[in-house]
Amino acid sequence: MSSSKKTPELASSRSTAHGTLGSGALERIPVFFYRTETGNEPVRQWLKAMESEDRCLIGEDIKTVEFGWPVGMPTCRSLGEGLHEVRTNLPGNRIARVIFYVDSKQRMVLLHGFIKKTRATPDADLDLARANKRKHERGMQ
Repeated sequence: MSSSKKTPELASSRSTAHGTLGSGALERIPVFFYRTETGNEPVRQWLKAMESEDRCLIGEDIKTVEFGWPVGMPTCRSLGEGLHEVRTNLPGNRIARVIFYVDSKQRMVLLHGFIKKTRATPDADLDLARANKRKHERGMQ
């Protein structure tokens, strides 16, 4: 006698290289590069200056957040005040961080990127990201 009871499907979750994401609240948040008053895009310029392998690894983690928002640790962490960081481990025991926020248009605005050299996120990097966020909110491109 076979049971008509079905086992729960795993269709409500998705596996990634960075863990399993539940799909209940997943949504795509398009990536947008913060642009300065002079038209520069600091995070894009920072990424372009990197080695191809590093750029690809960081890009994969940004894509994980873009297509799986909200995403938690270890890929993404809240920094408070609406700021979040994408966390990428690079070869050579290096750690990259990209600080972003989700704006009122539901875009993932990349504010600042850096290679982390200390355990805590440096105040100067947080201050720069906060300043870029304020400027972006005022100008809302």
